[in-house]
Amino acid sequence: MTKTYDAFNAVDSPALNALPSKRLPALHKLDLTSIPSKHRQALHKQSNLFARFVVGCIIAAAPRLCAAQAADVPYVPTPPNVVEAMLDLAKVTANDFLIDLGSGDGRIVIAAAKKYGARGLGVELDGALVSEARREAERQGVGSRVEFRAENLFITDIARATVITTYLFPSVNVELRPRIFAELKPGTRIVSHEFDFGNWQPDARITIAVPNKPYGAPQSDVMLWIVPANAAGRWQWRMALEGTAVVCEATFEQTFQALRGTARVGGMPAEIREPRLRGNEIRFTLVAQLNGKAVRQEFVGRISADAMMGKTRSPRARSEAEWRAERIAYAEINIDAAADAAALAYEP
Repeated sequence: MTKTYDAFNAVDSPALNALPSKRLPALHKLDLTSIPSKHRQALHKQSNLFARFVVGCIIAAAPRLCAAQAADVPYVPTPPNVVEAMLDLAKVTANDFLIDLGSGDGRIVIAAAKKYGARGLGVELDGALVSEARREAERQGVGSRVEFRAENLFITDIARATVITTYLFPSVNVELRPRIFAELKPGTRIVSHEFDFGNWQPDARITIAVPNKPYGAPQSDVMLWIVPANAAGRWQWRMALEGTAVVCEATFEQTFQALRGTARVGGMPAEIREPRLRGNEIRFTLVAQLNGKAVRQEFVGRISADAMMGKTRSPRARSEAEWRAERIAYAEINIDAAADAAALAYEP
């Protein structure tokens, strides 16, 4: 009979045994009978060292490996009054498609469909909860408007969502953050029960009384984020200021939805004050010196790809004028650097 040596069996590691067995990579087994006996002891020692190295790598990577499949968040039902507050804060309507990531028994998706006429998808790892959600949707008469899947939320297609709801640990939310910015349309609303998205500040926050909450204080925070358009880069437009036709440029740096900017008017330095971004809606004030006079101009508009358009007015003027800028240099949104986020003056 051929003797074999399995490198993994040479290691007795509680940490390794704690990993899901289906996650362990299968190592090739070695045929020892084909190796001279004087080399077998050395091979055994080398295999042991190799096995311990591989195990160490797996243990170090275990949190990320398990994040792809394991239930990272225990199931705690969202109280009915919190469900109502989440849908109200998101301003859900019949035109929305809501995706609940970690949907449990489906109560948020079902409530959105029943009260507001929205369509929705619930994603949940626990197959028993998915079956329960499907039955409840049928019982409440919204089975045709909602869908529930036993699926890993990290691979769920979220691009069609106009509203996303979560009740997930912050670490999971932060893992989702790059996909939110890469895949969702500007203006998509994200509503979280209790847990935040790291240093991405919410656009709104409310606190709801929860008398029978199973953990912590008898209250819950509900937070809203609105996915921002990308305003980062250099923009240029022409307009008349104080009777003079000038070329204006604004350069924005963007961290999440927070902006800071600089400007030039007629080739001279100017200021951008109070820039605000909410979804694809932008507003800012341009302050410059022109022909020896201080000029102040207010801008409100929408961003669509590399165009920014809307209305502009002087505080002294009674009428508004059309305004359109083109992006002439593109930049990325910063969604990673905590230091940059903290440096921005942000007011929700």
